[in-house]
Amino acid sequence: MPRKPLSPAESTPFPRPLSTVDVIILTLLDDALQVLLVQRDSAPDEPFPGQWALPGGIVDTARDLSLEDCARRKLKEKTGVDAPYLEQIGSWGDASRDPRGWSTTHVYLALLPAASLHPTRGGNVSDVAWFPVHGGGSNPVAPPLAFDHDRLLAAGIARLRGKAEYTSLPIYLLPPTFTLSELQQVFQAVLGRPLEKKAFRTRILAAGLVEELDAMRETSRRPARLYRRRAGQGLHYFPRALEPHSVASAAD
Repeated sequence: MPRKPLSPAESTPFPRPLSTVDVIILTLLDDALQVLLVQRDSAPDEPFPGQWALPGGIVDTARDLSLEDCARRKLKEKTGVDAPYLEQIGSWGDASRDPRGWSTTHVYLALLPAASLHPTRGGNVSDVAWFPVHGGGSNPVAPPLAFDHDRLLAAGIARLRGKAEYTSLPIYLLPPTFTLSELQQVFQAVLGRPLEKKAFRTRILAAGLVEELDAMRETSRRPARLYRRRAGQGLHYFPRALEPHSVASAAD
């Protein structure tokens, strides 16, 4: 009887590192940038039992045709939705980041509007929760994270803030319709600084990034015009960085 051919994983003479995908899921809650974290199982045989971590998992070669497929699967499992924006920000690997052995992880950044999210607890975690991002640096959230997830999250926040300076990336944190004030507030929350109102609106409208709707939203001051991201409009690159809020404009 002929022998069944070996799979590539079985036939290779070289040891294979553990391969995982981790997803940095960010949204805006209570006017603050927040990240979705999962609490690992407390079983003693689990690495980093009971600690908080980024959602992710081992690549399933039977289900995931690509790293992005794995990231989207993990995202769907944790939030119940597909991300309007998903970007791979890098890969990390060494012999010490995982106590189970040599491992690599491929990290994705996902931006989602808060209203669309319904976080769920998977079978191998004990809890799931949102945590506010505190500034930058090597420890962007309060609890110390499992594995090397502090540095992974720091890299994701740096990528988001860097691209927010010259692209339309923060718009993906908004629901389908929004006011220009809400759009500016999202940019300010991501960048961690105020922006000059007139210059910001001129930049956004001149770029053709949004389209005006025949609808208004009641606010505490007066009705505000609603907008939406222009259909088919991908990530927009501005010709220069966004202007910070100035003392002079504050007096106007």
